[in-house]
Amino acid sequence: MTGVLINTGTVILGSLLGLLLKKGIPEKISKAAMTAIGLCTIYIGIDGALEGSNTIVLILSMVFGTIIGTAVDIDGKIEKLGSFIENKMKKNKEKGSVAQGFITGSLLFCIGAMTIVGSLNAGLKGDNELLITKAILDLISSCMLASTLGIGVLFAALFVLVYQGGLVLMASLLQSILTDTAMIAEITCAGSVMIIALGLNIIGITKIKVANFLPALILVPLFFYLVSFLPL
Repeated sequence: MTGVLINTGTVILGSLLGLLLKKGIPEKISKAAMTAIGLCTIYIGIDGALEGSNTIVLILSMVFGTIIGTAVDIDGKIEKLGSFIENKMKKNKEKGSVAQGFITGSLLFCIGAMTIVGSLNAGLKGDNELLITKAILDLISSCMLASTLGIGVLFAALFVLVYQGGLVLMASLLQSILTDTAMIAEITCAGSVMIIALGLNIIGITKIKVANFLPALILVPLFFYLVSFLPL
């Protein structure tokens, strides 16, 4: 849980710093910082993707996972949830601002491949490196968001603690099942490909619905064992 606690702490710290800059950070500085975050995110994705060694598992998991995610429309449902909560609080302008900050922050900090893979690494291997790296990125992102969206971003830290903490605990319980290091490497590889897509989105090159890729992480163990029976 070390990585989760650090990530929660950086969101709180970044939000507080952002709130001190209520007049806002200059747009050119904000854009430059977000571009830097995007490039670092892409690097992290490439580095993690190289851990995988079975391209067939990656392709099958990504293709079928994306089909499932798109059919269910995970990305769309997340957006609708945010809109629903915002609309419920629109009557009060102040509350609406809080809701917007909370929703935007929660989605940015928690709905992504980096959160999933980082939590899996922490729960299965005790490796907090990715969550701590994410915490540094979230420190900057939360500062930028809080300076414009307000105190609601600070409340997103609670969601980070509950959501990521739950994933780490779940991964710990599944440790006896997911013991194959090669399979974990393939899960990391698939998740890292999503992280690359996330980085491209942050830079503004693409508008990939990364959330729709998430089912691929669940399919990796299935295809890993199926492919192991093939005469390759």
